[in-house]
Amino acid sequence: MSEFLNAAAANLNDRVAAGAFDGSARFDIEGEGSLILDAEGARIADEPADVTLSADSDTFRALFDGDLDPTSAFMSGKLKIDGDMGKAMQLAALIS
Repeated sequence: MSEFLNAAAANLNDRVAAGAFDGSARFDIEGEGSLILDAEGARIADEPADVTLSADSDTFRALFDGDLDPTSAFMSGKLKIDGDMGKAMQLAALIS
C-alpha cells in the first residue's frame, strides 16, 4: 500500500471524529488509489460513496495539511467533485 494513502487516512482520522460525517466520501488520488471516509472513519478502500473527490496527490496533500482551501481547489479546477454537493460542502467544513 501507498505510504501516502496510509498517512492521508491517519490525517483524516485525526481531523474528523468517528461519526462526525453522516455520509460517505471517496477520495480518488491520482497514481495512489482511493480512501473512503464514512461514519466509521477513514480507510483505504475502493467502493461507491455519496460523493467522490478526485485530484492529484499534491492537491490532496495541500488539502490535508490545511494549506489549500477545498472550495478554492474546486473553483480552480484542481479538485473535481462528483455526486452529492451537500456532502462535499459538509466535508469541506470538517477538513478545513
